Amino acid sequence: MGTTDSGRRAYIGSFTTAGGLGITTAAVDPATGALGLRRSTDAVPNPSYLAPSPDGRYLYAVSELPDGAAAAFALTPDGPEPLGPAVPVGGADPTHLTLADGHLVTANYSSGSVSSLLVRADGTLGDRPAVLTHRGSGPKSERQEGPHAHAVLPDPSGRWLLSVDLGTDAVRVCARDGGGALTVRDEVALRPGSGPRHLAFHPRGDRAYVINELDPTVTLCRWDAGRGTLTPLGETRLLPDGTGAEGTFPSELAVSPDGRFAWAANRGHDSISVLSLDPDGDSATLLTTVPCGGHWPRDLALHPAGRHLYVANERSGDITWFTLDPHTAIPTRTGSVDAPAASCVVFA
Repeated sequence: MGTTDSGRRAYIGSFTTAGGLGITTAAVDPATGALGLRRSTDAVPNPSYLAPSPDGRYLYAVSELPDGAAAAFALTPDGPEPLGPAVPVGGADPTHLTLADGHLVTANYSSGSVSSLLVRADGTLGDRPAVLTHRGSGPKSERQEGPHAHAVLPDPSGRWLLSVDLGTDAVRVCARDGGGALTVRDEVALRPGSGPRHLAFHPRGDRAYVINELDPTVTLCRWDAGRGTLTPLGETRLLPDGTGAEGTFPSELAVSPDGRFAWAANRGHDSISVLSLDPDGDSATLLTTVPCGGHWPRDLALHPAGRHLYVANERSGDITWFTLDPHTAIPTRTGSVDAPAASCVVFA
């Protein structure tokens, strides 16, 4: 189900306004998956989501505040070192970010927009964001009174950016120009009231899975990179039959490197859903759910080697890791470390 382990580190984001330590560096034991906490930095407030550069030299963080910003760090043996002050993104409460074609792109939840910042050769960020504002609303007025961009990521071909909007029940397929500006090429409507939050691609690159926050489901989609089209195929429920959906808010989804399985984190139900994907990737079957090891799993991340799964439990303040059965993909809790107000974990 995975590849060979390498000497990676984990980086944990957290909410400093809720007692988090900022960005915490952890060593990863390649055999057991155990995390050994090292140094923390609170150089930027509320670094709720992180993204390492592909070459492992830099780390980027959102600053999830009403005056949203993004920050760049150099990854040193001692941990992340700031590359200058945080840069405004021109949007409110950025919750997610990604690197694409020489730019850092953020999804700004409260303003319902997506911002693009130049990434210079030395890893630093430009200070003139190109901002694309979403429009619309959804039927659940308490959460969908307007657009709420929650995630943005490039497709596997690198030609497109997909923006997932919880407030408008839509995924927008965007094209980029050389200056980083984004243009919406297609707006894909998902089921009204589902509240799409994040998206993950099948390793083959032709299927995508959207996890929905306002209804505990995942929407399976066909992705055509040549045309830039996303086609919903169906939904799979993330909770066992007979389990009510009230109070459950799924947060994140990960797909195994071989494309056979997927895992989803469920806040409220405080569980991990284990899904079996059919060979085409067109359907998913819920195999089981297991406890997440804490309370309010805001993020879930698969180690690149594919043998261990990590959950950032925001309200219990810990990162819990699991060993994955190579045949069934069912996680077994292996250990945990304290991480106050944990919001994400990434590897570099």
